[in-house]
Order: sequence, then C-alpha cells, then structure tokens
Amino acid sequence: MKHKHIAFTVIAVIAAAHLCCAQTQQTPSKTSGDWTLKGPLPRAPKHVTSDYPLSDQSNGGGWTGYEPMSDEFDGTTLDSTKWWPRNPTWLGRKPGWFNEKNVTVGDGKLHLHMKKEEPAGMPKDKGYHTWTSAAVQSKGRVLYGYFEVKARAMKSAGSSSFWFYYSEKDLWTEIDVFEIGGKSPGYEKKYNMNVHVFKAPEEVRHWSKHSLWEAAANLADDYHVYGLEWNKERITWYFDGVPIRWVENTHWHQPLTLNFDSETMPEWFGLPKDEDLPSVYSIEYVRAWKKTPEVKGQRQP
Repeated sequence: MKHKHIAFTVIAVIAAAHLCCAQTQQTPSKTSGDWTLKGPLPRAPKHVTSDYPLSDQSNGGGWTGYEPMSDEFDGTTLDSTKWWPRNPTWLGRKPGWFNEKNVTVGDGKLHLHMKKEEPAGMPKDKGYHTWTSAAVQSKGRVLYGYFEVKARAMKSAGSSSFWFYYSEKDLWTEIDVFEIGGKSPGYEKKYNMNVHVFKAPEEVRHWSKHSLWEAAANLADDYHVYGLEWNKERITWYFDGVPIRWVENTHWHQPLTLNFDSETMPEWFGLPKDEDLPSVYSIEYVRAWKKTPEVKGQRQP
C-alpha cells in the first residue's frame, strides 16, 4: 500500500481477522470438495534430488524451478531483492510486535525469533507490549505453483506460520500452508491448514475452511518438509512429501505474496511462557516450481 492511511486500515483488519482461530471458522457448502488424512502418515518418499518437489522426485508433474520465490538462505543476510524483513502493511498480532531485528540469516537458515522485551520503537500506543516477534514477506506475488519449505517450528506458544495472501480493493484471499503452536498445550502435534476469502466480488462476508492433521511427534522437535501444490482446480497440502489435505479451488485465483511469520495468538495458542523464550522458528530453504509452460516468458505479478 502506498498511502499511510490505507496501510493502517489493512493493519487493523488483518489484526482482527487473519488466520483466526479454528473455533471461529465458518464453512460454506460451496467448498464441499475437501479431504484430510486421518491417522498415521503413510510411508514418506525418499529424497533423491532438490530439483523437484519431495512428493514428485521423478518430476511427473513437469515442474521447473521458479527462482523469484526460492531461497536456500546461504550467507548472513536476507536477500533484499526478494524479501522484506517485515510485513509492510501490518505490525503484528497484538500484543506481539514484528521487530526487523528478530529476522536473521545464519548457518544456512532463515531464523524468526520471538522474545520477551520492549525495545525502543515498539508502538505501545497502538497496543503492542511485552513481546517481539518476526515476519518475512516476498516482494513479488505469485499465482499457482508448488511451494516447499524445510522448517522447524519454535518451541513456545508463539506461532510458526507459512502462508500466502494479498489485499486489493475488491479482492482479498489467503492460503495458510501451516500454523503451528510448537509448545502450546494440546497443539504441539497439530498441523493447522486453512483457506480464507476475506473479500471478493461474489462474497459479502469473510469465511474460511480450517482443517488439521495430527503428527506422531511434536512438530517443534525436528525439521520437516511442508509443501503446497496450488493450481486452478485444487489446493493440496503435503507433509514430508505425503499429501495430507486437499480442497477444490473455488476462489483462490489471485496472485499472492509468500509469508513466514511468528505471532502471539492469545486466544488460540495462548501467550508464550517466560521460560520458553527466546524461541526460534527456522527455515532451511523455500523452493518454488511452476509447470514448465508457465515459466517460459513469465513475469512476476
């Protein structure tokens, strides 16, 4: 958003609505095409090459790497040609404030930190206090593709999230690949997935469709590969290369930004305990692919 008053309007609306807890979800019948895995994960595929998604190591889908949304996070600084070390239109979910200093790159990984602190510059007059968190957003937008990260959730009640969204005058949609409460009681093993329609020409209200799959072990204990395949017909979620959910793509045809963040979610995961902080959400890589014909001559939205 170019104008400050528009940006703060978006901040207020996102803070009230973004991703909000599964308890408040509403599910229209028009998205009845929905499947979620029940029970243990089937045998995960063997990793042979980084050139293709873990779920499609032989590249039967005809994937070509999409560089604008890919990063191995080598070096010591975030690639400023691809990423913002913040969310440009949102300060964070209160009371946790997105602090750019909490975004670091090292050991071949992107790290998002959550801390108990009140540094200079924290906008307390806007309701932020006690905790700082972190956000990274892509500078470009993308429509359709396969997106994969290898990540470890933080061991606190601070969220670890990977998601896509964009807000325009008449269109605002979102796809949440995961939201994990790594040490939130009862949520340690839960892989939360969601899709939202906040605003669209044919819609008069915000609605969303949440689902979850429960892993065998706590998700913050180790790195896992999380994937999202997004095309015109269907959106499919993957865990360690195995599909665990899909929904029919009835509304998500808008170019979106790619986001990583950690938030305080007092009404869902609860607030972080002092003894669990600082905590770190780490991403080893993000890799993106598109169908080969889509990549040729394509420009970012």
